[in-house]
Amino acid sequence: VQLVESGGGLVQPGGSLRLSCAASGFTFSSHGMGWFRLARGKEREFVAAINWNGGSRYYANSVRGRVTISRDNAKNTVYLQISSLKPTDTAVYYCAATDLSAGAVKTYEYSYWGQGTQVAVSS
Repeated sequence: VQLVESGGGLVQPGGSLRLSCAASGFTFSSHGMGWFRLARGKEREFVAAINWNGGSRYYANSVRGRVTISRDNAKNTVYLQISSLKPTDTAVYYCAATDLSAGAVKTYEYSYWGQGTQVAVSS
C-alpha cells in the first residue's frame, strides 16, 4: 500500500491550494479516504473524509466551508481543495485510507497513511 501526497507549499493568507494523494497497492474504490493534519505542538487533527464513491463527505468544523474533498476512482486519487487559507492552517497534511467504505473521522479508523505534505501559510 502506498499513499503519496503532493501539492503542499508556501501560500499567503487568503490563498488556495489543492492537495493530491495518489494511491496504489489496494482497491482504492472500495475504501473510504481521509485527510488529517498535524501542526507543531498539536495532536493530529481530522480535516475531511469521503466515502468510497464520493457520495458522502465529512468535514471538521474548523475547516467547513473552506475545504472540499473529492476523489477520482479512475485515477486512484483523492484531493483536498483548501481556500481562504489562514496561518492556523499551517501543518503537515496527511492522506489516509480506511477499510470502512463509508468513510471515517477518527484517526484510529485509518489503516494506511501517507508521508504527508507541508502546507505553510504566511505573508
